[in-house]
Amino acid sequence: MSFIDEVKLFARAGDGGAGCVSFRREKFIPFGGPNGGDGGKGGDLILQVSPHVSTLYDLRLHPHQKAERGKNGMGKDCHGASGEDLVIPVPQGTIVKDAETGEILADLAEPEQRIILLKGGRGGQGNARFATSTNKAPKFAQPGEEGEERVIRLELKLMADVGLLGFPSVGKSSLITRVSAARPKIADYPFTTLKPHLGVVEYKNYRTFVMADIPGIIEGASEGAGLGHRFLRHVERTRILLHLLDPCRTHDSNPLEDYETLNRELALFNPELAQKPQIIVVNKMDLPDVQALLPEITPYFARLGMKVFPVSAATGEGIAALLDEIAATIWKEG
Repeated sequence: MSFIDEVKLFARAGDGGAGCVSFRREKFIPFGGPNGGDGGKGGDLILQVSPHVSTLYDLRLHPHQKAERGKNGMGKDCHGASGEDLVIPVPQGTIVKDAETGEILADLAEPEQRIILLKGGRGGQGNARFATSTNKAPKFAQPGEEGEERVIRLELKLMADVGLLGFPSVGKSSLITRVSAARPKIADYPFTTLKPHLGVVEYKNYRTFVMADIPGIIEGASEGAGLGHRFLRHVERTRILLHLLDPCRTHDSNPLEDYETLNRELALFNPELAQKPQIIVVNKMDLPDVQALLPEITPYFARLGMKVFPVSAATGEGIAALLDEIAATIWKEG
């Protein structure tokens, strides 16, 4: 199943059923009077957070969603049945927007959260409702009301405690593979990760936290460069950021410039992102070139009051100390 985090939906609640025009037809009762029943209410269209859904893939395949219409009323004062509500399961973290105005209609960030997005139409009244002392045989009834209709856009923002931040090929996928059961694609070329991955990290005393592998962000991402702001929005939900640096990412790369560039992109996209707590990680410490450059990196972050954690996702070196720091930061922030 593909990871789809944005979809346009043409949604409509059910129409109400029509009221019935009917009269009693019984032997020896020549003027039985009206007995047309009311139409049933149309079904509502409901969005509900489901723990069994992690992508908007199914809705991409079925962009037209409509709830059941109410049944028409019948004679003998029989009312039509209400239409069945249409409950659409969505992942936790789904934002509902009006496709035309961009207005946020709902933010489904809580487990099992449920909203009535569109209300079904009211059923029409049958002619029995309109009998009066001056009009004992009304020959009309109400049609059912139309259900609400709207074009909406669903956007998914991953719900995670920790977001892995860094340029392509710094080892984000390798790290999440080391500490969790997530298995993103790993290769020695940029942009191997084309969709976010979530991994549950098991910590001490049966405590766990969720880590998100966000695809590589590059300079200009806030304006759509590379994979663009499509994945920057997933960082918004995370509580802390793990900023991975690779001093030998390219022959002319500068890890300090990489750090400043990505933080600038975060601030341009959303100023609050740049204020999130960050943990600095220098990866690939199993390589001699990286070991040689580490002393040049740590003084810069020391002046910022930040500690640097040297690790190797390949060998596991330094991972235990890093997890301790992540856990302490998460539960301090929480």
